[in-house]
Amino acid sequence: MALACARAARAALRLPSDASPVAVVLGSGLGAFAERLASQTAVPFESLPGFPATTVPGHRGRLVFGDLGGVPVLALQGRLHGYEGHDAATVAFPARVLGVLGSRALVVTNAAGGVNPDFAPGDLMRIADHLNLSGRNPLLGPNEDALGARFPDLSRAYDPRLAEALETAAKETEIALRRGIYAQITGPSYETAAEVRALRLLGADAVGMSTVPEVIAAAHQGIPCCGISCITNAAAGISHTPLSHQEVVEVARRVEGTFARLLCAFIPRAAAAVPARKALA
Repeated sequence: MALACARAARAALRLPSDASPVAVVLGSGLGAFAERLASQTAVPFESLPGFPATTVPGHRGRLVFGDLGGVPVLALQGRLHGYEGHDAATVAFPARVLGVLGSRALVVTNAAGGVNPDFAPGDLMRIADHLNLSGRNPLLGPNEDALGARFPDLSRAYDPRLAEALETAAKETEIALRRGIYAQITGPSYETAAEVRALRLLGADAVGMSTVPEVIAAAHQGIPCCGISCITNAAAGISHTPLSHQEVVEVARRVEGTFARLLCAFIPRAAAAVPARKALA
């Protein structure tokens, strides 16, 4: 199914077979970055075979192809979530398609709650590693040998070359960039104060409801990956105000400009840091 979807996407987006783009997954409230791409073409998720529509506010649900300073970029404006009723393999399906299209790197972004008490809403955090507390894995079931090995190594799921490129981009743009561990829970309910205390004991700095399935799928396919969290709120027990998705989207949109500046500086460096990959479709 990923091959058929990739072929349809390539035709709809007029994506050259040798493009080897940098791929970006844009999380809640962060989708406006895609509008910065030059010569862009876009296609709605639901128009591609096997590609479910997203139902979450702040996720536009489009696959966009364009150019950023001479670098071809594929951007997902929005993503799928397990709490929408999808299994982990379906959640990771868009990342699978990006890999089949020959993406040389995958940049995953999200809106997250700050577990680290030193973090404040509006901070950007480079994901150094993750805790998969969702109880789900996109690789369950028969292995697709054409995509990757049965037992992929995740010890370097977040590529050090891309991490260095992101840190350099942050310094050159004078954007403060935190570093930390991202924990994924299932959602859609926000975490309790007791759960946040447990997450801190486990070493988490931020918590959210996405990202990990895409990173696992990327690692399975051998795609270098980098992750950025936008801290949109203090997690339960740290903040004493009720949590809401509206607040998450509003804070993410307030930092859109800073976030976009960081990505604009980072993506050319990401393209230079890792080699091109051959498309499968």
